Amino acid sequence: MHPIPQRCMRRPLSGGLVVPYVSFVHGGRAAFGSLDAEHARAAFLGRLCQICGERLEERCYLIVRPADATRGTSPEPALHPECLPYTAVRCPLLNGTATHYRDRPVLAGHPAGRPCTDPSCPCPFPAPDDGHTARSGAPADRYEAWMIHTRSYRLTGPADRPGVISGISTNVPVLRRRLLREATLTSDQQHLLSMVRDLFDTTP
Repeated sequence: MHPIPQRCMRRPLSGGLVVPYVSFVHGGRAAFGSLDAEHARAAFLGRLCQICGERLEERCYLIVRPADATRGTSPEPALHPECLPYTAVRCPLLNGTATHYRDRPVLAGHPAGRPCTDPSCPCPFPAPDDGHTARSGAPADRYEAWMIHTRSYRLTGPADRPGVISGISTNVPVLRRRLLREATLTSDQQHLLSMVRDLFDTTP
């Protein structure tokens, strides 16, 4: 069990877990895995850690999937080096416990998936975004943490939509790469891997 980082001691807890600064809270309940759009934007613009909410210092980590590296953008706010180990151990998607992405958006106030009926509630619109739709129910990707210097911290966004933030550029010098989890293999990939292993198995 990884201890709660000192930076996170002032953060609220839910079920014994630190509620990340960027997590959406609905009806007093933390929606782990769902971003609060306002907090996420504040973290991007203010160079804040997505977990503790404090300002990043000399170095920070970006969470990167292969698709993110190809696009040159990490879509999540960065983390302090001290906050990453706790997150890597506690987050089901990063520690390998979750083998697939959710097949529906997170609705913290309604575990059964019912939409919120409070018209004054600022909760996210229940329709999934394009990224969620593409990953819905799919095997989890490989995840890495890339350490960069904060002087290389640069936000990205669509050229035709000024003010819209896509994430943090990964096309910068990377000081260190840390593997968080391997990708989940599909059944066909697992079968092929098994055949290859059998082919090269020289055990009498």
